Amino acid sequence: MSGSREAVLQRVRAALGPQPLVPEVPRDYRRSGGGGVDLFCERVADYVANVHRVAAADIDAAVSRVVDGRAIATPELDISPAELDGRVAVTGCALAIAETGTIVLDGGPESGRRALTLVPDHHVCVVRAEQIVASVPEAIAALEPAAREGRPITFVSGPSATSDIELERVEGVHGPRRLDVFVVSA
Repeated sequence: MSGSREAVLQRVRAALGPQPLVPEVPRDYRRSGGGGVDLFCERVADYVANVHRVAAADIDAAVSRVVDGRAIATPELDISPAELDGRVAVTGCALAIAETGTIVLDGGPESGRRALTLVPDHHVCVVRAEQIVASVPEAIAALEPAAREGRPITFVSGPSATSDIELERVEGVHGPRRLDVFVVSA
């Protein structure tokens, strides 16, 4: 280690003392709040995703119209990432967050593996109304079992997009360029 760096680190250690003071972090997060299906749909639409509200009896026909005869990939299909290219990913989710308009995938049977929703250019996600929680703390608590099992947890807030230094928006860089969300009520 260089002499200057070591000198700075020694000063930091001396300032902190033998046992640095670690403040108590409050953990009294708001667990629930306003929102629900309407707020979730509004927030998802803000992310430039296509939101479709459908009855359970109409979901198959509604998804078929959006997929429009293209090859699909579902969590049940075990195909390579190369075979996913050019398909439409059709998945469910672990849950959705009304406050942020976020869909959460957990690598479970409804979500599928991570590549399923990152490789295809179009993701169709079916969210049942009862899967929508009000807040992020509620979502984190509900995802604890998936985390304990070591499953990958992915938070999706709209289609993949990024902006370069000139604030030019580019879509589809880190995942699907198009996201259709079907919110299914009973």
